Amino acid sequence: MKRYLTTFIIVFAATLCYAQNEQDSLLIANAEWQITRDSDSGITHRSAQIKGLYGGVQSINIVEIPRAHKGHYGIEGGKGMRPTSRQAADNDARAAINGSYYNMKAGNSVCFYKVDGVVIDSTATSEFDRRANGAVRVHKRKVQIIEWSKAIEQNYRGSRGTVLVSGPMLLSGGALSDWSRCSKSFVQTRHPRSAILVTRRGDVVMLTVDGRSKGNADGMSIPELAFLAKQLGALEAINLDGGGSTTLWLRGEGVVNYPCDNRLFDHAGERSVSNAIYVK
Repeated sequence: MKRYLTTFIIVFAATLCYAQNEQDSLLIANAEWQITRDSDSGITHRSAQIKGLYGGVQSINIVEIPRAHKGHYGIEGGKGMRPTSRQAADNDARAAINGSYYNMKAGNSVCFYKVDGVVIDSTATSEFDRRANGAVRVHKRKVQIIEWSKAIEQNYRGSRGTVLVSGPMLLSGGALSDWSRCSKSFVQTRHPRSAILVTRRGDVVMLTVDGRSKGNADGMSIPELAFLAKQLGALEAINLDGGGSTTLWLRGEGVVNYPCDNRLFDHAGERSVSNAIYVK
């Protein structure tokens, strides 16, 4: 792997109407990103700290898996709480991101989790009320981001692949999602965030935004995260568990973002979580 600095130009002209303001678009488009690219897999890691974005400081990490990547995706879970890095290593992964919401005492997912026809966990009513309106589906080496509801879950009969519910949805068909039925405080408050995106080209993007570190990382609201996802070319995008759970791991580099569970701006504050999404 080779590390170098570059200006990562993102095509943004068509999406300026959705910007928090035009200056935010310019800051994202003209940021200096540190880039690491694995020539064997084509997986690319980009990171940047962007001052002034949304009026604060944003620490962003992106792992891009090209459509042509020959590996496959998986969702690990159902084995209690373990760090994302441990779940990734156990699956011989190349990259991984923390998954969905879970009970921190019992260790189980509080969102629907089904593997090859076996329902392991169901979505709690409180999650439907607050944010759970989408899902990540992995089947035949592909990642799909789909809309979800209580009615869909009650009638879901898919017997192949893995489904993990999360939310809220950020983008659907390239359009901003409707957050009016989600928790207002959850949507509007800035937190560390994790998300997974599928671009118009069919690439998969694992995205983390750090937070809770004054002067280093302010975190994002859901609309701010959705706008960033759109700038990155996402067609479909969903928010994952955030806060102290936000973790992005890459083989050869380890944890690449700045998890906040230890209240320090370093790579050592990783939290144990119930599930993780990985590529291998």
